[in-house]
Amino acid sequence: MKLNYEVYKDKVHACWIGKNIGGTMGTPYEGKRELLDIKGFVTDKNVVLPNDDLDLQLVWLTAVERCGAAAVNAQLLGEYWIHFVTPHWNEYGIGKANMKVGIMPPLSGDAFNTWKDSNGAWIRTEIWSCLAPADPDLAAKYAYEDACVDHGASGEGTVAAVFVAAIESAAFYESDVRRLINIGLSKIPEESRMYKSIKLLLECYDNGMDYVSARNAILNANADIGDGWFEAPSNVSYAMLGLLWGEGDFKKSMIYAINCGDDTDCTGATLGSILGIIGGTAGIPTDWREHIGDTISTISINLGSLRSTPQTCTDLTERVAKQAPFMLAANHSSVSITEGENEIPENIYELTLADNSKTKKLFSRPAYSYTVDFLHTSATVILPGDPKILPGETMKIRVRFENNVPHFQDINPVFIKLRWLLPEGFSVTGEKCLRMPHKNSHYNATIEGEFEIMAESTESVNRLVLEAVVDGRLTAGYIPIVLFG
Repeated sequence: MKLNYEVYKDKVHACWIGKNIGGTMGTPYEGKRELLDIKGFVTDKNVVLPNDDLDLQLVWLTAVERCGAAAVNAQLLGEYWIHFVTPHWNEYGIGKANMKVGIMPPLSGDAFNTWKDSNGAWIRTEIWSCLAPADPDLAAKYAYEDACVDHGASGEGTVAAVFVAAIESAAFYESDVRRLINIGLSKIPEESRMYKSIKLLLECYDNGMDYVSARNAILNANADIGDGWFEAPSNVSYAMLGLLWGEGDFKKSMIYAINCGDDTDCTGATLGSILGIIGGTAGIPTDWREHIGDTISTISINLGSLRSTPQTCTDLTERVAKQAPFMLAANHSSVSITEGENEIPENIYELTLADNSKTKKLFSRPAYSYTVDFLHTSATVILPGDPKILPGETMKIRVRFENNVPHFQDINPVFIKLRWLLPEGFSVTGEKCLRMPHKNSHYNATIEGEFEIMAESTESVNRLVLEAVVDGRLTAGYIPIVLFG
């Protein structure tokens, strides 16, 4: 697939303008649970209200620029969280607090987190979609790495981020709203609350319900989840409601979504981004575009350390457009951005729906787990629940090793020698040596060890380290396991 550079860049610019329109329009009503009746902006012309929805994406752009797309994963983004993102509310605070004592993503988003089903992740997906245009699986991959830092492997917030990122990326080649929603659904687990909420919304639409009745159906269906107005399944559904019932009218779509109430800045901002990508700058009403202007206003970034953030949507667009070819190339994407005309395969919709193996692999990751990669081998630590142990208690954990290097000719066995480095008061029983299977083109070679950790006494924070030395390999693995006492 080939995307014309100028068309692509115009869509990216419209994405950020739409983000600012929706965020500014919705912010005054954030947290209101009742049905609203807004007509448009209540802010003055050229006033852009600051919003963490966009702020965090400026930090992620910096990570991509400084480290390169191939290096960006949950652990790297976690380091950027700690250093550059200032809020400590809700899942942001829990994720950062966990990481500051050494709990790695995605466990940082799973552990002790009552906010993992909330809105903090799907609201910041546009950066991944604009860096991976027309490649929903690639955008979903980075959205997952981002979301799991503060929503974990098991949170509905992470599922919602994958859903929204896939839609936004597909919007670079697909304008049919129903098809876009179907693409998003194809990338997430059918058993998730997110999937079921969107399916209910589509059922309401197909049955001819008005948008208020549909909103009430979604509200009632998710009354038992999260903290009311701040949960992802309903709020993403409200953004999709604007897409469906708005019938292609930018203003009508935005007003309907924000009128649903709840996390109104998020629903409005994400919907504005999607509409911007679909229609480009020409699809944004002139009076609203002139009202919002081009400025970016920030609230959630440590600007004392991060001094080079874009000040305008135009600047942000230019910087994203420079990085997108590297993102696509680093991930061997079939999409390229060229000076020529768009070249979109006629059956791209069917192809997008047909192969969802990449996103299924994302959601195969166990809850309460994290992975440490030491080049030739990776180790996934799987805990039974929150990382905590009291004096006199035991905990059983599993560590799954995967061979990252193909061995087509080598018939010699590959052994992993294991040694524990323990704080005072701890002991561990389990395997001391594992035989690593060879990896080939037909299967991934994994071997799993089971260990029982015993605590005679504990500190408030206890750091255990499992050393893994693979025969014939230069780099040893040091796998941290942090447990609260």
